[in-house]
Amino acid sequence: MNAPVLNDTMRKFGAPQTIIHSFQYWSVLLRPAQATLGALVLIAHEPVKAFSGLSAASFAEMHAVINQIEFTLTKAFQYDKINYLMLMMVDPDVHFHIIPRYAQTRLFADTAFVDAGWPAVPQLSHINETDETINQKIITHIKTCWS
Repeated sequence: MNAPVLNDTMRKFGAPQTIIHSFQYWSVLLRPAQATLGALVLIAHEPVKAFSGLSAASFAEMHAVINQIEFTLTKAFQYDKINYLMLMMVDPDVHFHIIPRYAQTRLFADTAFVDAGWPAVPQLSHINETDETINQKIITHIKTCWS
């Protein structure tokens, strides 16, 4: 499969370096600001600015993509819950923030990751401090768990 055309939202979230997996209609990226361990962004490739503007094929593929994301994040980090946030206030391309939720602090790459909002709404303003090295380790681990 050819590499996706990078839209502005994908670039904002660090593409192409942060791309974990690309499908025909969607790309899964690591969210560089890790609100929780393994926080991702699912970004549509179609050049539309409204969820309703996506093609039926994009919606159909999204079902398989979500299944793969949940399977992979469970294998990678054993999250307790998962939240999907479609905000699109700043970045207009169709995308979701995928926030794995954790009742307890998780350790990864000698770094403690806290879910500051647990058990309520995710706190996207709370960022677990990472750098490019730690983020790359998270990406590599998720890719290793991807089937």
